[in-house]
This record gives sequence, structure tokens and C-alpha cells, in this order.
Amino acid sequence: MGKGRSSCGSLLRVLPVLALLAAEAECGGGTSTSMTKVPPPPIMPAVAHVFLLVDENHSYSDVIGNPVMPYTNSLAQQNSLATKFYANTHPSLPNYFMLTTGMLVTSTDSFTGTVTGDNVARALTQAGKTWKMYAEGLPSVGYLGPSVVPYDKNHDPFAYFSDTLTSTTGAANIVPFTELQSDMANGTLPDFAMIVPSLEDDAHDCPHEAPQCTDAQKLANADAWIQTNIAPLIASSAFNHSVLILTWDESETSDTANGGGHIATILLGSPIKRNYQSTTIYQHQSTLRLIIELLGVTDFPGAAASAPDMTEFVVQ
Repeated sequence: MGKGRSSCGSLLRVLPVLALLAAEAECGGGTSTSMTKVPPPPIMPAVAHVFLLVDENHSYSDVIGNPVMPYTNSLAQQNSLATKFYANTHPSLPNYFMLTTGMLVTSTDSFTGTVTGDNVARALTQAGKTWKMYAEGLPSVGYLGPSVVPYDKNHDPFAYFSDTLTSTTGAANIVPFTELQSDMANGTLPDFAMIVPSLEDDAHDCPHEAPQCTDAQKLANADAWIQTNIAPLIASSAFNHSVLILTWDESETSDTANGGGHIATILLGSPIKRNYQSTTIYQHQSTLRLIIELLGVTDFPGAAASAPDMTEFVVQ
């Protein structure tokens, strides 16, 4: 039955959205009778482990292309590199909190409080996953006290969580870095591992053997540490179907772009694209989101819930 132009206009205004295309076809406004299908989100591959290694206080340009860091640059060239990654703020501790809670929590390194909000340890534990914090220079397993140089508590966010402060089981997951090798050998690596070198090995301070040094020497020492301690992990059978994320907590203090400055972030492992560079802007909450997603967990603490997704780096 034919309809005039005005009756068709009225019909289109009152029909439910799902019937809109069919009505347009009847009124001569189109030929399609089906809605456009939205593609489903990418499916994450199952991974065995996710490792997060954090170094200190250097800009993207300090690291990428710097000849004093040949091993780190080989990882960046052969694997995936986020070329537009920015820390969230200055100084260090709030960036470590963003990596693990999705919140800055504090604006200072002098914070002494307890973090009671959701965090990666809680999210993983409740999902039946395991985690550990491997901190170089940590005095003992489960140590929750103040900094003991070269161990810096400000680089150990788990030491502030109520989940560890009120639980001996949780605290026991904060261990000296030396336990990484034994866990590799014994097949007891956790699902998620955060790795922080000491102040002498993360490019924050001069190495112990050279208390007076240039910035280039700090970076060269950090690069050598990564090659000595992380290359064996990458080459081991324990790393099969696993992901390593190498990032920096913040850029130099003079760089305040997007809060904490431009930093390098490198991703590698069999689930990660090789010879790939991204120009998408990311910050630490996206790293937290990726960690959670790779482990098949759906609890995204804080800003991780709305952070840009880093699935572009993952082989689909």
C-alpha cells in the first residue's frame, strides 16, 4: 500500500531503531534491511606468565637509539615498541601505584600510608592467579620496612597494600630478586611477576663499583643488568607463551609531557608482534589493563577499566 512523503517521515520518527532500515526501504530511502554488525573485541591468547620490568627516570630519547644500551635497543627493534608512551606524573611512587592500582594514590615519594583500594595483587588472587614482586636488594622475603639502600621501597608498591600488610601469605610474595632464578629452575614462576632492579642497576644511581659516574654510565650499567639477568629468562623454556613488558617509571623531571614525560616501553614474547612500532598514546594504566587481560582476568583496578587497550601489540 502506497504512502505519501509526509506519512513516511512520520513513520520513520516513531518506529523503533531496530526497524529503521526496513522502514527506509519501504519509503524508498534505502535498500538494506540489516543492521551493521560491530566486530567482536579481539580474543587474547592464553599466556603462561606476564613479567613487568621497571627502570628509572629516563626519557624515550635517552634509551631508544642510544648506543650505550645495545641490548635494550635490540629488544626494541626486534619486538614491539610503544613510541608514544608517557608516564603519568613525577615523582616515582605514584607511577608505580598507577602500574598496579590504576590510581596515583599520592603525589610524593614520602607517602607512608596504606593502600586499601583494588590492585593487581587482589585482582589476580581473587581470580585464582599467582603473583610475586622480585625486588633486587630486598633484605628478606616478606620485608615491608623502609628503604634499605640499594633497595628502595618507593619502587615496591606491594609493600603499601593492605593485602600484603595484613596477610603473611601476601607478604611472602614480596621476595628478593635472587629468587627469580630458583623459581625458573623449579618451575614455580608466578602468573604475574613485577621485577625492579636496585637503585644501582635501574639507571637511577651510579653502579656500586663507580660511585661517581656519568648518565651514560648509569644507562650502560642498566643495559648490562638487563642482558645479564633478563636475557636468560627470555631464552628459557619457562618463558614459552609468556610476555615481558620493559618500561620506565617516569622520564626526566624536566619532561612533563602528559604528566610524567615521554618514556620507552618495549613488549616481547611469542604472543607479541615482532618488528612492530605503535604511535598510539598510552600511559601506565594501559599497561595494567594489558597485564590483567593477558592473564584472562576481568577485574580492572582504577583507571585500567577505561584505559586505551594495548591489544594492537598482540598477535591475533
